[in-house]
Amino acid sequence: MGQGSNLISVSELRSRLDDPGLRIIDCRFDLADPSAGRQHYLQGHIPGAVHADLDQDLAAPISPQSGRHPLPDVAMFAATLGRLGVSNVTDVVVHDAGSGAVAARAWWLLRWLGHERVQLLDGGYAHWTAADGPATSGAEQLPPAEFVPHSREQIVLTTAELANDINGIDGLRLYDARDAARFRGEIEPIDPVAGHIPGSQSLPYPVSLNEDGGWKSKEALEELWLSVLGEDKNAPWAVMCGSGVTACHLAVSGMEAGYREPRLYVGSWSEWIRDPRRPVALGDGSKQGPWAADLA
Repeated sequence: MGQGSNLISVSELRSRLDDPGLRIIDCRFDLADPSAGRQHYLQGHIPGAVHADLDQDLAAPISPQSGRHPLPDVAMFAATLGRLGVSNVTDVVVHDAGSGAVAARAWWLLRWLGHERVQLLDGGYAHWTAADGPATSGAEQLPPAEFVPHSREQIVLTTAELANDINGIDGLRLYDARDAARFRGEIEPIDPVAGHIPGSQSLPYPVSLNEDGGWKSKEALEELWLSVLGEDKNAPWAVMCGSGVTACHLAVSGMEAGYREPRLYVGSWSEWIRDPRRPVALGDGSKQGPWAADLA
């Protein structure tokens, strides 16, 4: 697998379906109906694909202190990868129903454990079916593999780090992938408290996508991130969202534009608000750039 892009097209994936060194992980999931993703997978999926559930496979159980999708235990997630047929030398393609908002979490987790041979399917299963890609039903039975983890804790941003230096959050260049109205505190359909972390900035993840759910061109992403992060592609930055899932989409986007890998605040908003002593900001505290017009 070439490392020139974190994305793979439907046509590229189709040409590799018979590659024994490739594993496809179907990450379809519905927050409103957690069982739906698995059911959709069983009804029809890309041949050879295995299913990973956001709640059961890509996150640890929720605790009183955690957000909605805590990091899985290193050893347990390595075992999950082995069960899915992924070894340290396996090429991996991840996808969800379309945008990649959920599959990006699997992409990030693999990188967190030191596995960079992973790409996100551009347009997901929606683009696969639109292109008349082959599909099959039922559960796939693949031989298990051994995955040895090499965790990279340096790409994880913690609540303690943020809470211990509230005034320093602005300098982290922390971008929040949630909808802008949620960031401003105008609506909150999921979490019990509305608003955002003081010093964070709003950058809803769909800014990287075209209207059909596919990704914008590399050139468009470069222009986007130049307006957000500026010319220094090696400067540190970080991402968050509601629970450390869609934030990973921003990580894919920024890296696709050539910027350094960001840190992920895994706990994100749902963990931050666990302690009422942590400050909450309302309104538009972000430093919006030209991208904002794309989501108006």
